Amino acid sequence: MTIPAEINAPSSARIGIGGPVGSGKTALIEGLLPLLAARGISIAVVTNDLVTKEDAERLQRGGLIAPERVVGVEAGACPHTVIREDPTLNIEAADLLETKFAPLDLIVIESGGDNLASTFSLDLVDYWLFVIDVAGGDDIPRKKGPGIVQADLLIINKVDLAPHVGVDVAAMRRDAEAVRGGKPVILTNCRSGDGLDDVVARLAHDVLMAE
Repeated sequence: MTIPAEINAPSSARIGIGGPVGSGKTALIEGLLPLLAARGISIAVVTNDLVTKEDAERLQRGGLIAPERVVGVEAGACPHTVIREDPTLNIEAADLLETKFAPLDLIVIESGGDNLASTFSLDLVDYWLFVIDVAGGDDIPRKKGPGIVQADLLIINKVDLAPHVGVDVAAMRRDAEAVRGGKPVILTNCRSGDGLDDVVARLAHDVLMAE
């Protein structure tokens, strides 16, 4: 992929969304899209999968965003490689969206599902979220993976499942807050929309208002 010479430094905010497979990253994007659009925020999305474009195709079919504003990147390797070690493919995809749909306020870059060691290069994003879910176990925050500790915002998703998997959500949140040094933690149920207004408010405060 060749970047046109006329591309300048990005004017949009770029946020990353990472987390394990099945934690609800794509569902989070689907929940945020209409809330951000209602605020008049112009958005585009880059998704990452190993050797498919499944998440991009899901968003393109969903009717929540114009399909041409979604680009799928096939990582072809460990998913965190293209968001951390060599984010070139994602930078190129984001730059091309920036040029095509300028002015964009926000580009969301979703990582392919990965483990708790997944982090984003700050050459790629300005701010990043890490999504875990209660079905993965209430010991996840205590494992202190880089995704848990370093993300700008930690989201504990699928809180509605807690009674079914024997998880104490309040304790899980306390454990997460204890290892994050004051950085925010938000509880969500992306399918019902619970907590998503809080996520949008946090993004507006930390990212969009800073632009």
